[in-house]
Amino acid sequence: MITPKFKRDISRILPYAVIWLVASLIYIILERGLLGNLHFYPSSGNEYIFLRNLIVIPFLATTCGTIIGVLETLYFHHWFIKNSFTKKIIYKSSIYLLLIIFLLIIIFLTSTVSMWSALFKKNFWSGIWSFFTDYSFIGILTYMASIILISQFFTEVRESMGTNLLRNFFVGKYYRPVEEERIFMFLDMKSSTQIAERLGHIRYFQMLQQYFSDLSGPVLDYSGLIYQYAGDEMIISWKIEKGLKDNTCIKCFFAMKEAITKKSADYKEKYGLAPQFKAGLHCGKVTAGEIGVLKKEIIFTGDVLNATARIEGLCNQFDVDILVSSVLVNQLELNDYYSLESVGINTLKGKDRQFELFTLKSKDS
Repeated sequence: MITPKFKRDISRILPYAVIWLVASLIYIILERGLLGNLHFYPSSGNEYIFLRNLIVIPFLATTCGTIIGVLETLYFHHWFIKNSFTKKIIYKSSIYLLLIIFLLIIIFLTSTVSMWSALFKKNFWSGIWSFFTDYSFIGILTYMASIILISQFFTEVRESMGTNLLRNFFVGKYYRPVEEERIFMFLDMKSSTQIAERLGHIRYFQMLQQYFSDLSGPVLDYSGLIYQYAGDEMIISWKIEKGLKDNTCIKCFFAMKEAITKKSADYKEKYGLAPQFKAGLHCGKVTAGEIGVLKKEIIFTGDVLNATARIEGLCNQFDVDILVSSVLVNQLELNDYYSLESVGINTLKGKDRQFELFTLKSKDS
């Protein structure tokens, strides 16, 4: 079974392959224009065959882009997460430089008539030396360095905006306002003011970074969209079909609790406490669209967001970790998985409409 995390990883890797494929095709066109009717590379003397390059170079470039995408998505994102943008560029560019040189050597090899026998000939190595010390190599290296910078810039923008949000901007999905039915979860840290006073602003912020990082894994596993961070609050959303399927939105909440519980010893060692949170869930229609001039965002508007915030705010009153509206409960299939308990019908602050609210517990816990 293909997991949401696997799908997300693939969707994050593929753009690198596409970027490098497009860049390789542009390079082939430029190379053709510069070499014209020549049948040999002036710098190395190797044979130039346009049709061969049209196959080999895009293949190798796509492979290189895929490797970079895998490194960025599965490894570098975690290794360099605490480094500044400049340090990330320096460290990752050094690694990519080695990959590129290796790639160029392979391209150089494929341009020889007998690839393997050439390795043992003096002329081959003198040709390589001439190529790597020629301005043509510097030009190619500069071109590839620009592609690396574009790739890394894309990475940073995507990490800042989120994969789904960036994709929606590219395809123009929300250029004009659209109406959607969505599930929202407003999740808030308990006793955050007291924790901030106890830890001080710097250590509290460091804890928030770890806290949100630990919560992000379950959100990813259960196909959630992190809509906003607001102080110590996280707003998560699902399209109604995706959130209802297999009780995904509810499973996400309990997976998040489990993730924080597993790290409680680490939090206590670092900060002297383990954070806890409460959440409110509700669903309904919202209007989604791009907004802003100097800074564009895709936002959701609608009564459902205000209602969900009010529902989350009642968790303290009923001394529970989760409250779910009857509107959402009636669309879920919870009997076999969770014990459901009504806390009564409530009139939300600033709302005329009354909601019956429920808290629930996992039968496995």
